[in-house]
Amino acid sequence: MSPGELVRALRRRWYVLVVAMALAAAGAVAVLRPAPVYLSSAIVVVEPPVTGSHPNQLANLQPPLAAVAYAVVQQLASPAGAAELRAAGVGGTYRLIPRNSGTSVTPRYLIPSLQIQAEQPGPAAADTTVRKIIEVYTKHLADLQTQQDIPAAARMSVDLLVPPTAVAQSGTKSRGLAGVALLALVGGVAAALWTDRLLVRRRPGGRPTGEAGARPAPGRAPAAAAASR
Repeated sequence: MSPGELVRALRRRWYVLVVAMALAAAGAVAVLRPAPVYLSSAIVVVEPPVTGSHPNQLANLQPPLAAVAYAVVQQLASPAGAAELRAAGVGGTYRLIPRNSGTSVTPRYLIPSLQIQAEQPGPAAADTTVRKIIEVYTKHLADLQTQQDIPAAARMSVDLLVPPTAVAQSGTKSRGLAGVALLALVGGVAAALWTDRLLVRRRPGGRPTGEAGARPAPGRAPAAAAASR
């Protein structure tokens, strides 16, 4: 399609472009006035027991300690774990992020700390969601040690290193507006061209009216021939 044909097709289907502009305006309003979102974040750490009489094989101060903690994270990330969190009242968007405390000398995940994040419309709801996730995480760690028949005095525990703190999220409005404008431009042009092609195919002769090369009206060719004689 040549640039001239593109311009003529867009002029014929100007109403499609108007609809795209209206949708873009609605999207711009949503970007300029977004719904409030709060991100709450907390950090927990798995601590080994302070005992020497009943050693806990899962609580070695080497990567196995972190491996056990990460196994609990994997359990919560599974479909069954997600269903358990929903049953506990956890909704919205949440993330379980094992913190990488490794360096060039110490192994990765040597300190089994976990960052828990949750997004909610209100700050109190976000903090509550994080606390519920911590409760489920602690229960899973306890159940894992119960299955291994580890005595209560030799069990690992979960310590709250950083309490839940909610912060309002504010995105970059200029990027959002640029994205809305780009989507409206591409989507509007594509919809206009598709509509034009569809309507042209349905029209008898398969050519838009007013285009060069359109079929002459019946009886016009004989009249032109008679005038030339």
